[in-house]
Amino acid sequence: MDIRQLRYLVTVAEEANFTRAAARLHLAQPGVSAQVRQLEKELGHQLLDRSGRSVTLTEVGEAVLPYARAAISAVEAVRQTADEFAGLLRGQVTLGLVAGAAAAAHEFDLAAVLARFHVDHPQVEIALTEKTSEWMLTALRQGELDMAMIGLANAEPPPGVSLQVLVDEPLVAAVAPDDPALTSPDRTSIPLAELRDRPLISLPRGTGIRGVLDRACAQAGFQPRIAFQAAAPLFLAQLAARGLGVAVVPALPADTVSAFGLQMLEITEPRLRGRVALAWRTDGPTSPAATVVLELLRTTLTVPGTG
Repeated sequence: MDIRQLRYLVTVAEEANFTRAAARLHLAQPGVSAQVRQLEKELGHQLLDRSGRSVTLTEVGEAVLPYARAAISAVEAVRQTADEFAGLLRGQVTLGLVAGAAAAAHEFDLAAVLARFHVDHPQVEIALTEKTSEWMLTALRQGELDMAMIGLANAEPPPGVSLQVLVDEPLVAAVAPDDPALTSPDRTSIPLAELRDRPLISLPRGTGIRGVLDRACAQAGFQPRIAFQAAAPLFLAQLAARGLGVAVVPALPADTVSAFGLQMLEITEPRLRGRVALAWRTDGPTSPAATVVLELLRTTLTVPGTG
């Protein structure tokens, strides 16, 4: 038995699929399958049930899995301890991004921050994943992500998660210029209730902005009519410019508004806010590399007036 076999077993169990596990491990699928079978032969028990559409753990596999994870963690701790004495960081850091978060956070350049970290610590791999905020909060609590940039639907963070707000700006209604009912040269705002019967264009469920919109509409006594939904605020603005509905988006850059000919109306009564925050487990990351990345992001991505 070697640590690679245990790592393969854990990855297959997490992915419930040999092909996806092999892709995550950057290996050929037959090699991963062969190594897991070798481990099963050595232990004298089948650890994985391959009979269904998804690979699942057998009863023995369920019992073995916590020890396999503990063994992998112990080996990584040995490496980390040795690296600390040598002043070297290595390993993988997982960073989640809500769709459109980097674009919304126009006050800072996330790519530049990560590039600078890579120059200083080339042995650390940073794995980026783009998902909904709800998915990433769950992944944070389960240890699948080290940190994430998420959209906030609620004022308070969920239990076990700490937040640092990076962007806090009003949500606006992006209206096509030829909409006679909503547009006028001197109009700058729109009450939420006026959107009750309008087709709306919004981010998908699970995103912070969609959560803010759904909750505000529910409190106002109606359900929003979502005509289109997409992950990128810029695409939502393009749909609005075509007259397909009113887009509920964060405040857009002036050049985008001008290019599409849109009119931006701040949503009022109540005023809605779009917030993006850096989130991490309250008890902190589990590796030195993740701790350094988190501190770098917390220091570098602070926006004046929000920290």
